[in-house]
Amino acid sequence: MESCIYHQLKSQPVWLLLLLSLGFLKVLCFSVIFLKWVYVNFLRPAKNLKKYGSWALVTGPTDGIGKGFAFELARKGLNLVLVGRNPDKLKDVSESINAKYGQTQIKTVVVDFSGDLDEGVKKIKETIEGLDIGVLINNVGVSYPYARFFHEVDDKLLADLIKVNVEGTTKVTQAVLPGMIQRKRGAIVNIGSGAAIVIPADPLYAVYAATKA
Repeated sequence: MESCIYHQLKSQPVWLLLLLSLGFLKVLCFSVIFLKWVYVNFLRPAKNLKKYGSWALVTGPTDGIGKGFAFELARKGLNLVLVGRNPDKLKDVSESINAKYGQTQIKTVVVDFSGDLDEGVKKIKETIEGLDIGVLINNVGVSYPYARFFHEVDDKLLADLIKVNVEGTTKVTQAVLPGMIQRKRGAIVNIGSGAAIVIPADPLYAVYAATKA
């Protein structure tokens, strides 16, 4: 049978054999990528986050994904620096975490990322001085209040999208990274969006998708 297949292939034109080879390589490449994705997402052992440092900083921790990260990091045994614009919500989430994970130390920093960002980053720097920040979760973000065409995006919303989603993430990283470099360890997670991956240039959310990309 092997001999039969060999002779059949040998009788084919060179261009067809080249196409078959390229197709095989493409399938092989896709298979490797898929298997790697399965391993990374489902099979790889969890990391010990405390090896990065004893503290984690989370922006936008009072709702949704950011709140979920805060609770999970506390469950993993990390202390928290929570950065958000609403002091009441920061207090509520801090109390909720402490009620569930009493050993967790929590510091809060009130920062409006659409406001005086330089002053906010200054407060973050003062708060984390001397702390072993090993994990940074850049989660803070803003989107459209409702879908709209690009030319309908007003100046205030345009400025907030860029300032919060791009400048805010960049400046917080700039504030935290030097300590990680000095300690030669750390992890930074920037929360993106399916709007920038699954549906590139997400229709009616173009600026949001661009800032998240």
